[in-house]
Amino acid sequence: MTSAELQVPRLRTVATALPEHYVDQKTLMAAFRIEWEAKGLNPRLIDRLHQAVQVSGRYLSIPMAEYYELDSFAKSNRVWSRVAPEIGQRAAESALRQAGLSARDIDHIFFVTVTGIAVPSIDAILVNRLGMRTDVKRTPIFGLGCVGGAAGIARASDYARAFPGQVCMLLSVELCSLTLQKEDLSIANIVASGLFGDGAAAVIIEGGGRADSAGPRVLDSRSVFYPDSEQMMGWEIAPSGFKIVLSAKVPELARAHLRSDVDAFLAGCGLNRRDVSHWIAHTGGPKVLEAMESSLELPPRALQRSWDSLNRTGNMSSASVLFVLAKLLEDGVARPGDYGLVLALGPGFCSEMVLLQW
Repeated sequence: MTSAELQVPRLRTVATALPEHYVDQKTLMAAFRIEWEAKGLNPRLIDRLHQAVQVSGRYLSIPMAEYYELDSFAKSNRVWSRVAPEIGQRAAESALRQAGLSARDIDHIFFVTVTGIAVPSIDAILVNRLGMRTDVKRTPIFGLGCVGGAAGIARASDYARAFPGQVCMLLSVELCSLTLQKEDLSIANIVASGLFGDGAAAVIIEGGGRADSAGPRVLDSRSVFYPDSEQMMGWEIAPSGFKIVLSAKVPELARAHLRSDVDAFLAGCGLNRRDVSHWIAHTGGPKVLEAMESSLELPPRALQRSWDSLNRTGNMSSASVLFVLAKLLEDGVARPGDYGLVLALGPGFCSEMVLLQW
């Protein structure tokens, strides 16, 4: 193995986990209609916005009836602190099984979330629950939102390049339903109430120096920050918790920048868009996916897995792009030599790209 090959990490496996409480979109829409019509909101507006996001149902952290009791950030975050380790553990254990590894094989765990706060962070709780080594390194990352899954792969791969004999785990846990603001009648909150769901995903990334390393190679990554755009997406911290900030101009920004950003990244790797066989895009919503398709001039069905994931589970923030990647690996359609591009957008405002090769 050459020194250059030693520096290229591999993405060994991706596993996902969902809460047990599934609710179809019509049932959720009816509940919101009752809640918000009493506050003076036009029920037809709720129906129109929920139907527009093209989500058929979502998985929730707790039974739907129990959300009415979450009338403060403290109560919502207590549920998050209880459920996040449970679903995160299931995703992590599944990823370890698929990779044929034990928890003690993990040298560094990266944890990403944007939907709850815990100190010590959830990864510390899982070090105990999973039985990881006491010298395991931990990097909890908060605030990247929907871009966090792609950025997490990139940051874990950066570490694996520096330590080619080590193994990293990236864990994303997003319980978006617990951030719902029942008193917020803004368009952004109504859209969010129809779009976001709960889920977790775990990724095993190995340094290139491991003899048993398998899976697509992580060739390169790129972060792009768009100056003076922080008002586009994020949280406003309110007494009741995380209040959504979501600009309708996000798809416009994607159309304006994605093509040149992706082209520049691929050109730096000696490639162009025609060389990419697999597009792994974060499920930001129909308008964002349409903006990606049109800006990048993608062939029909290039983002079908993203559309399908959006329909089945909604947008799960940082975990979303990892669910799409897991489905691609599960389908087994990638062939040796194929290139894949992981692509996500998120608060900052920013984009993150990761280039894979099978």
